[in-house]
Order: sequence, then C-alpha cells, then structure tokens
Amino acid sequence: MFLRTPEYRREHKNKKYMKEIKKANKYRKWERLVRGFSNHRRLQIMELLVENPEFSVIEISKALKINFKTAADHIRRLAIAGLVLKRSDNTSVRHKLTDRGMSILKFLRTLE
Repeated sequence: MFLRTPEYRREHKNKKYMKEIKKANKYRKWERLVRGFSNHRRLQIMELLVENPEFSVIEISKALKINFKTAADHIRRLAIAGLVLKRSDNTSVRHKLTDRGMSILKFLRTLE
C-alpha cells in the first residue's frame, strides 16, 4: 500500500488551489469583458466605430448627441475591456474597434 507523506499532500493541495485560482481569474477576465460592453451607449459607440473608425471623443459625442464626459467615460471602459484602441493624433485621440470588439458585435448580432 502506498502511503502519502505530508509533503505530498501539501503539494497536491497547492496544485489544486492553483487550478482554482486560474479558473477564477478566467471568469474575472470574462466579467471584465462583458462589463465593457454591457451598456446601450457603449454598444452604440462600438457600432459607430465600425462605420467610422478613427473617431475622436468629440466626434463620437456629437454623432450620438451625448455629453463629452459621458462619451469619454464609456470609451475608457471599452478600452479597459480591450474592445477599443486609442491612438494619439496631434491634439486629439483617435479610437478604433479591436478585433475582439468586432467579434463581440458579430456575436451580439446573432442574438437578434
């Protein structure tokens, strides 16, 4: 009969714990992604960036007829989720939808 030493049990327990942590991190990444687009304004911004890539915050806020600060905050959240890329252009910042953002929109269209 094979006896397991305390060291073996401790190591096995640590491996199991690390697997649980990795799984929890995966779910947190998904949560961050879903929270990134879980607002109707953010979805509107994503749709707008498909039609008009390289828009600035001012152009986005004018096109959607929303406050500048509101647009900037929604774009910030989209960028945190990895759905929008920012590029500096002299005095303004241009925004572009990432491949992940495009995939999200395609997925959402299938749900219609």
